[in-house]
Amino acid sequence: MIITLPEDVKNIIERLKDCGHEAYAVGGCVRDTVLGKTPADWDITTSAKPQQVKEIFSKTFDTGIEHGTVTVLLNHVGYEVTTYRIDGEYEDGRHPKQVEFTSSLEEDLKRRDFTINAMAYNDNQGLVDLFGGMEDLDKGVIRCVGNPMERFDEDALRMLRALRFAAQLDFEIDSKTIDAIVELAPTIEKVSKERIMVELVKMLVSDHPDRLREVVSCGLSKYFLPELDVMFETEQNNKHHCYTVGEHTMQALLNVPNDKILRLTMLLHDVAKPLVKKTDETGVDHFKTHPIVGADMAVEILRRLKFDNNTISKVKKLVLHHDDRPVATEKAVRRAAVKMGPECFPEIFAVKRADTLAQSTWNREEKLREIDDFENIYHNIIEQNQCISKKDMMVNGRDIMDLGAPQGKIIGEVLDRLFEEIVDDPELNDRDYLIIRAKQLLGEI
Repeated sequence: MIITLPEDVKNIIERLKDCGHEAYAVGGCVRDTVLGKTPADWDITTSAKPQQVKEIFSKTFDTGIEHGTVTVLLNHVGYEVTTYRIDGEYEDGRHPKQVEFTSSLEEDLKRRDFTINAMAYNDNQGLVDLFGGMEDLDKGVIRCVGNPMERFDEDALRMLRALRFAAQLDFEIDSKTIDAIVELAPTIEKVSKERIMVELVKMLVSDHPDRLREVVSCGLSKYFLPELDVMFETEQNNKHHCYTVGEHTMQALLNVPNDKILRLTMLLHDVAKPLVKKTDETGVDHFKTHPIVGADMAVEILRRLKFDNNTISKVKKLVLHHDDRPVATEKAVRRAAVKMGPECFPEIFAVKRADTLAQSTWNREEKLREIDDFENIYHNIIEQNQCISKKDMMVNGRDIMDLGAPQGKIIGEVLDRLFEEIVDDPELNDRDYLIIRAKQLLGEI
């Protein structure tokens, strides 16, 4: 197996070798290159101690020197160079109590999480694969290095990482590894929500986001996303649906582009259905108000998982309006666009299509035509520069004050009235008309 290393990586490895040290590219960069993917970054492992690395290279940063990691800067790119190490006892489910440096590459590789991440390479020795990583890549298997109970006990996040890699690579998980995840699932509570959030997003934006089913079946989700478990338990007995809420959600994830906002929206768009479900006397299930309740639940969940405010705001809006169905007229679509706000566009159309395609086939073609009509009319409105935002009005608060209005809520009331009229009739967004109309409104208020 020959791997083409980037010139900077070869340079680092050769300089360490020339100074009497071993060095290899290691981990995910080797795995991805073998799979024909472009690595996001290149990590290097070496027998050199951190201080020795710092002496060899002129530009370095102590990014994790207590654990043996120094970042070497070459051509404005940082490369993590980490000393071979043996991890001591893990006390917090993430960090070893102490780290012991070693001169053995084998000792360093055996502490890593999965066999496919425990391979090393340099041009002189070629591929070093001591734990069957290549065989597991060929078979499409995620398997722990050594005893999976020990690996997960060291860092409980590795359980979620196993499922994330399975989703990204479309691999199966080794049976002993799965058994260990099921047994140790409660220990995921030791892991910070920030770290869980990162793995969840990587799984969601993979080509197989529906592998979230395994997060549920292994018992992990109930410790950080228990709402998903309940969704899989909630039937939808009505003509619009043919799946449980949970399975509908998985299908919706598969029908939307792999964008973080869109995937989070589809994950949570029906999160409130178990809570608001009502069954009528004929046995038909109804879920009125689920977008409203769901928007608030989405905020609570995303905050719990430590998402940023911008993501929370966008997902909340899309969940709130995912079931809105304006009639196919310009006036109705303008009003809908104002109600929804700019955060919803153009994503709302992908959300609505994914939701529809994950439902039953009942009336599906008509539903999709309605979405097409909504989108076409919206784009026509935008192309015609019709005013659907107050910032696009031909007058502003200063203009209203110049007409003699005192500072305060009156100015806002006048602008609101003018904006409503413009939304109903875009041709009224004319400065001369709006000044005259503002004078009339000031006389009435």
